[in-house]
Amino acid sequence: MQKNTVIGFVLIGLVLIGFSWYNSWTYKKQTREAVLKDSLARVEALTNPRIADSIRVADSLRDAKSGVVQAKDTAASAVASASTDSTNVSSKVEEGPAYTDSLLERASKGAENVYTLENKKLKIDFTTKGAQVQKVLVKKYVTYDSSALYLVKEKYSHMSLVFFADQRINTENFNFTKVAQTDSSVTFRLPFRDGAYLDYVYTLPHDSYLLGYKIVAHNMNKIVPRNESQLELAWNLKVSRFERGYDNEKNYSTVNYKFPNDKSVENLGMRKGDSEKNIPTRVQWFAFHQQFFSAIMMADNSFASGNLAYKFFDKDDPSKNLFDCSAHMQLEYTGGEDVTIPLHIYFGPNLYKELKSYGYGFEKVIFLGKNIIGWINRVIIINFFDFLRRFISSYGIIILIMTILLKLVLYPLTFKSYMSSAKMRVLKPEIDKINKKYPKKEDAMKKQQETMALYRKTGVSMMGGCLPMLLQIPILFAMFRFFPVSFELRQHAFLWASDLSGYDSIWNFGTNIPLYGNHVSLFALLMAISMYFYSKMNMDQMPDSSQMPGMKGMQLYFMPIFMLVLCNNFSAGLSYYYMLTNLLTILQTWIIRKYFVDEKKLYEQLKAKAASSSSKPEKKSKFRERLDQMIKEQEKAQREQAKRRK
Repeated sequence: MQKNTVIGFVLIGLVLIGFSWYNSWTYKKQTREAVLKDSLARVEALTNPRIADSIRVADSLRDAKSGVVQAKDTAASAVASASTDSTNVSSKVEEGPAYTDSLLERASKGAENVYTLENKKLKIDFTTKGAQVQKVLVKKYVTYDSSALYLVKEKYSHMSLVFFADQRINTENFNFTKVAQTDSSVTFRLPFRDGAYLDYVYTLPHDSYLLGYKIVAHNMNKIVPRNESQLELAWNLKVSRFERGYDNEKNYSTVNYKFPNDKSVENLGMRKGDSEKNIPTRVQWFAFHQQFFSAIMMADNSFASGNLAYKFFDKDDPSKNLFDCSAHMQLEYTGGEDVTIPLHIYFGPNLYKELKSYGYGFEKVIFLGKNIIGWINRVIIINFFDFLRRFISSYGIIILIMTILLKLVLYPLTFKSYMSSAKMRVLKPEIDKINKKYPKKEDAMKKQQETMALYRKTGVSMMGGCLPMLLQIPILFAMFRFFPVSFELRQHAFLWASDLSGYDSIWNFGTNIPLYGNHVSLFALLMAISMYFYSKMNMDQMPDSSQMPGMKGMQLYFMPIFMLVLCNNFSAGLSYYYMLTNLLTILQTWIIRKYFVDEKKLYEQLKAKAASSSSKPEKKSKFRERLDQMIKEQEKAQREQAKRRK
């Protein structure tokens, strides 16, 4: 095998090892920070009963088991509890005395009614029971089985405000009264004694996914204790499955949250099971984030603290539910005659530019990668897709055009890599002469020194072949991040693939094979085959490929099989892109070899250059001088060692 190729593989391996180490170090750091923050939260809970309640509720999530938990609404319930199905996560209700406020008593027994707000994008039903969102229909989209896409289903969402007003109040236990409604807004009211009342005002703009939500407290200072400085907003949401592949949908679903004035977005983890986190610091917004849709709640003045958690349902859940999310967030309450707490709730698709248009950093729930990888996706790939789809309806054609343009942009690197390999290949006769000149093991340093001298004279760089490959790695990683979360590809068919955002399947054989799945992805299979032929072409161009048969086998067989298994359950668009990349690289290499490089002429040019360099005095850098000195010292040590052996 060529030395530059070996060095290239070593460098690539070092990059991958370094990348893995960095991710591992970052994860351990985040884990330590999380442990510290959780410890601080537990300490604070000793002095703050509201946080203690949140922690107890969150702890109950871990211990939740199968069964139906029915909330027992009594006159003075301490904590709201949502009635759920057999796998839903619920909170326990503490029974209390009857309501001392006759208005509250009447509201606890009132009739439930439903009111609707609708625009071009959403249809939202509100129930007077707790004055909360009951159902949310996202109009323009459907599920994988062509059903209407309800981001919130009836009885799947439970939202309430918990505070003290003579006694523990949970707004989900009361029927509010609708006091006003227009085409774009509705107001619900819960009356208290002494002229106090609590208003919920919902506003749905004409063409928006962002629901305005205001909590208005009028004269509540008369009944809320002065030391009550925070109100607890609790939201439990059960999210259904919307996509074809459970594993892929699960891997890209989580709970996100963002700190105020922080550019990055945190999450409770991805590609993992149940998770929860106590957050003792201020939070601007949190998101119940499914692969392609999100429910995001933002407090305009930020939440004071909170607890977030989620629990995934089993793959064979009969109701086709994905995961159960919960948030228990603290809202600052200043008291006074009229207090308004402004919030917003986003119900809609994870479209990058749509989310970005609201100006709150919502778009960062889409994980496009960090640093250079994220920059490539945000600045280049997304804008490129948006530009081409103005003229082309087929996303398969768009991916093809994008791949061709990327290969054209990277052509100078590809040509340089090929030329480096070609120079190494045509110099093999000269390398063979050096090998014959120094057949002994103790002459290895001399052999290496003379080989390097030959490369210097001919202008051959040992790094020339691997550096172009290393420069292309960020693009490959960017594509790996982009396609699985690209909403643009969702439910767009191409050739035999019914949905480019999910896996394509030409044969479902029923039995699940570990790591591989229960189907055959044709795009993944074609990608693996194209990788094999690309590797074989590279091997055929190597003058000494027989020297390392193990490396040859890894390159020819292991990597294609590995990528086949890896991509079988991934986005069909990703496998399609990798297949195109391999095919176009093979085509580029063949064109360069046939029409642009004459290896006989190249050999003569290198010989002439070597002869010209030999006639000129060689200027040595300080590094070269140190290297030559080290080689001389090593040769001297080897000779002395050989003498001692005799």
